[in-house]
Order: sequence, then C-alpha cells, then structure tokens
Amino acid sequence: MKPRVAMVAPITHPYPPPSYGPWERVTHDLTEQLVLLGHDVTLFAPKGSETTANLVETVDLPLMGGLGDPRLEEEKHLAIAMEAVAQGGFDVVHSHLHVHALVFSRMLPSPMLTTLHGSAWDPAHHDLLRRYAEMPFVSISHVERSLLPELNYVATISNGIRVDDIPIGDGQGGYLAYAGRLAPEKGPDLAIDVALATGLPLRIAGPVEEQHRGFFDEIIGKAPPGVEYLGELDRRELWALLGGAVALLMPLRWPEPFGLVVAESLAAGTPVIAWRMGAMPEIIEEGITGRLVDTTEDAVGAVRQIDHLSRVGCRHAAETRFSDRVMARFYSATYSSLLSQTIASSSWATGTVATRMP
Repeated sequence: MKPRVAMVAPITHPYPPPSYGPWERVTHDLTEQLVLLGHDVTLFAPKGSETTANLVETVDLPLMGGLGDPRLEEEKHLAIAMEAVAQGGFDVVHSHLHVHALVFSRMLPSPMLTTLHGSAWDPAHHDLLRRYAEMPFVSISHVERSLLPELNYVATISNGIRVDDIPIGDGQGGYLAYAGRLAPEKGPDLAIDVALATGLPLRIAGPVEEQHRGFFDEIIGKAPPGVEYLGELDRRELWALLGGAVALLMPLRWPEPFGLVVAESLAAGTPVIAWRMGAMPEIIEEGITGRLVDTTEDAVGAVRQIDHLSRVGCRHAAETRFSDRVMARFYSATYSSLLSQTIASSSWATGTVATRMP
C-alpha cells in the first residue's frame, strides 16, 4: 500500500500555472505522477485547479488574481489544509510552503516532509528552520544543503519537468535565449553583454516584479538593436523559444538552488551556458549538456564552441535526470523510507533516507 499524501504548496499561481509559477508547477506535476504511481494524493489548492488527485479547494482565486489580502488568503489556505490533516487519513504531509507550514509539524498525526525550494538561501528563514531542524527536509540540490547544513535532510531530489510535453528543437533560430525573472540576481544584463560580444540576437522572456521595475526599464528600455523582450510567455511559447535557440544563457549573481528553465532547455535539445554558481555544476554536465563559465568573456568563448554539443544528448539528460516521472519515483521512495523510521517521542526521528539527485 503506497503512502497517502497530503500535498500543500503555495497558491500564488493556478494549478497548473499557464506561465511562470515554478513551485506550483513542480507540485502539480509531482502530484499527477504520484497518482499514476498509485498514491492516494489530496491536493490543497485554489478553486478551479486541474488535477487527477483529490482536490480540496481552499481559496477562491490564486493570489495573483488579486482577491483579498494575500496574507489572509494564504493563512486560510494553510488552515484548511492543516485541519484536514489533523483529522487523520494521511500518511505523509508534503509541504512546498517554505517555512510557513512548519509551525504545525509537531501537532500533526503524520510526518511533514518539507521541500525547501531555496528557502535555506534566505537568512530571514533560518531561525524558524532551525527551530524545526529535526523535521524531515528535502533539498532540491546539494548546494542548497550547504546553505543550512544542520537541518535533517532526508533526500536531495531534483525538480522535475514534463519532458514528454516539450518538443525537441533544431536550434536553427540563430539567436541566444534568456528566460527567467528580470531581476539583478538573475543577470539578464550580463546576457545582453554576451549577445553583443558575439553578434548574435538575444531574445528575452520572463516576468517583471514590481520591485525590479527600475532595473527592467534600465536594461530593456536602453537595450541595443538585436535584443528583443518577448514578455512573459506561456509554456508552449517558452519551449518554442528554447528549441530554436543556439543556447540558453543562464547568468547568475546568486546561488540558484535549481533553475527549472535549465531542465526545460535541455528537454528542448538546447545546451546551456551558465555561470558557475549555485546548482549549475550539479545540473549541467560540462562539455555534454552545456558549458560552465566564470566571466562574460568565458561565456562569449563558450557560445562560439556551443555547436559541438549534441542536442540529442541534452534531451537524453533531461529524460533520465529531470523528468517528472523520475522526480515522482524518488519522492515515492522517500515517503516509504520516512514512514519506516522509528518515531522518537512526538517527533519523527532524524536520519538520512537517501540522496535522490541522479
């Protein structure tokens, strides 16, 4: 009998999100694959969510819909989920809500597994995470563990994507691509520098957060010819953009804990040129699925050599390492291993289950 799972995640975006919404997308795709594996999964999500799991509708609209006070809406969402769990009927609670659900973890009749999704990067979260350090955590990369190593990490599991939905492209568009938030730590200005130095056009896609509006206006408003901002694309538009690109540029100024767009680019057959930061050395196989660089000059040189890399090899890496099926199998095994641990007092005993990053 496979563990019964209560799936709790953010409600900023719909399930599944049509465009941006990485936590919701991972949660949705994991939920769908767990159902296919035979798990009884209940997803706590906004009204109108699409899922093959049992759905408990917690709020009327995602937070991006602008209905009511976002903090109160999230508290309502979490309260409904935790009250349902407290009544029993679940073997595991899987939280993707960063630190927000942890305060309930010692009160529940079943263990709460928390996937961090980068939360250990934020020092503001550290005190609360340390208060519940004995609870089981999943990191999405090894580098994420290093940011707060004292937590009880029971597995490292890569985020997964729906590889089968992504068509492999031919890379004949003759342009470089950047896809992600238009924020300083993501380095889209560095991508522009690389494109200018290589003479290749650059197509940029991604959301603009209000706090970064000035940064966006500075780099896009003054962008030279050949740099085109496409806005926030839906998934199929994004996949077409990636598939036609010579390479995806992944410049960084922060320790990115994963980067879904990197996996999506590989699924589209497009190699990635990434700054050697965060999880990039774990995701990218040097000289096989991309190049790791330290400077803009290094990136320019990598672009000029990128056609030596196999697009079929990139796709194979996505299928074998970063698919939603692979992710779900690792989580299923982690749930079972977690439940086999001995209960110590009122908390779940500490101990490493496995490392699940292929």
